[in-house]
Amino acid sequence: MKTYTISEVAKELNLTVYTLRYYDKEGLMPFVERTPRGNRLFKESDLSALKVIECLKATGMPIKEIKNFIDWCSEGDATLQQRYDMFLERKANVEAQMEELRKTMEVIEHKCLYYKTALEAGTEDIHKEDKIEINS
Repeated sequence: MKTYTISEVAKELNLTVYTLRYYDKEGLMPFVERTPRGNRLFKESDLSALKVIECLKATGMPIKEIKNFIDWCSEGDATLQQRYDMFLERKANVEAQMEELRKTMEVIEHKCLYYKTALEAGTEDIHKEDKIEINS
């Protein structure tokens, strides 16, 4: 079984060693084994778990909630419902973020068209009669 050092994992996942040590300190990596000298030894499955942690973090989930998830995973099948519910909540959160980004993109696309038209006309005066509405 191949193992990885903390530096190798940091490079593989595009994280810093400091971030990985922080995750460990916060209890997000109880699955990582250590050598007799205390160095962390990562397995392939540990990299997969860290990718899930990074995914959750990217959704804006606080470290404390990610730790709850990790704890639930180590408790086994008794926490399947909590984990499922957590991912449903994350999904709803990401969908809301995507909707906000969609609205933002509509405004940006409108402004791109506005300025492209003004550039082609050589003046913004072409838009004097237009009412620019920004839907929020």
